[in-house]
Amino acid sequence: MTFLDIHIVQSAPPSNLNRDESGSPKTATYGGVLRARVSSQAWKRAVRDAFLNDPDLAKDGGLRTRQLPRVIGDAVTARRPALGAVSDTIGEAATRALFKKVKLAKNKTTTEYLLFLGHDQVERVAEALVSANLEEVAHDPDLIRERITGLDLHEFGVKGHAGAVALFGRMIADAPELNVDAACQVAHAISTHKVVGDQFDYFTAVDDESRRQDETGAGMIGTVEFNSATLYRFATVSMRDLIANLDGEADRALDLALAFAETFATAMPTGKQNTFAAHTRPDLIMLSVRSDRPVSLVGAFEEPVRAPEGGITPASVAQLVTYHSQQDQMYGTSPIINVLAYPAWLAERVRDDKHIELPPAQPLKTALDTVRAALNERLTA
Repeated sequence: MTFLDIHIVQSAPPSNLNRDESGSPKTATYGGVLRARVSSQAWKRAVRDAFLNDPDLAKDGGLRTRQLPRVIGDAVTARRPALGAVSDTIGEAATRALFKKVKLAKNKTTTEYLLFLGHDQVERVAEALVSANLEEVAHDPDLIRERITGLDLHEFGVKGHAGAVALFGRMIADAPELNVDAACQVAHAISTHKVVGDQFDYFTAVDDESRRQDETGAGMIGTVEFNSATLYRFATVSMRDLIANLDGEADRALDLALAFAETFATAMPTGKQNTFAAHTRPDLIMLSVRSDRPVSLVGAFEEPVRAPEGGITPASVAQLVTYHSQQDQMYGTSPIINVLAYPAWLAERVRDDKHIELPPAQPLKTALDTVRAALNERLTA
């Protein structure tokens, strides 16, 4: 077994990256005190979006939608405009062929629940439909469905998964044979310290036209909730499961695992970013290759970090590396390789304030290359 663990310490200034049903920043109680929280779903969505926006990773992007029949119909029509009048029938029949037990809504252009499919898989389905010469039977919806049923599109749903599907998995209750067990697990990020409830930004907006007419008063008044926190973030990738989800393509799994690690470190949720612009990057990234099991280090913060004069982030990093070392000593286990990326100021602050010497740092790209070599050696042994 081989696992890639990713540990991150990241400071978020006033922000609302992930809000609950009332609009408040999400929180959790841990170690008996209130913590800021950003859900795993929020950061996974940020990673999936980053994949789609990166030309080198777009092929591994996924589409999660209830509108798969329309998406397929539009993809076919883009190739064969003459089929536009029957695109709804094509999309419905193709979706049923892909996910045989899927339930469609009454309008038959949407499904009753979200389906997760790779963009490349959608394109391959569209190409198969175009090759079926559906123009010959376009006059009869039943003949369209019969021809599409004979294409065995089901194979496109169970093989050739996009990287996003291989990483994050897929569950279809009505068709368990189409389920994909996630190769990646992402923890909810929590603050390393106690947060004192939410804070409120009281704002007013001026009506420009009223102001031109010398009228006083605000055109709009409101409040936005926010908090600020230093977060501990954790994710892990099972290389065995990732390779299995990618039909045994070990080299592709290696590329994808490292791409996920980098993207997970650098992607940010979009919640209220237009209001707060909280576009920070991690202060510490620690990558561990393990052969025993994934190991979250959140226990380092069960006792919340106190706000010292030197700042929360250096104190959090010191607490993290100390806990990590003592955990491995306790269990007699250690990572195959453990690589850290952090700026020089952080090492100086931890040394001066906590009298702890951090392990040597590497630039992120170098750290990823080091981890790649270790994973490749494990996978080819």
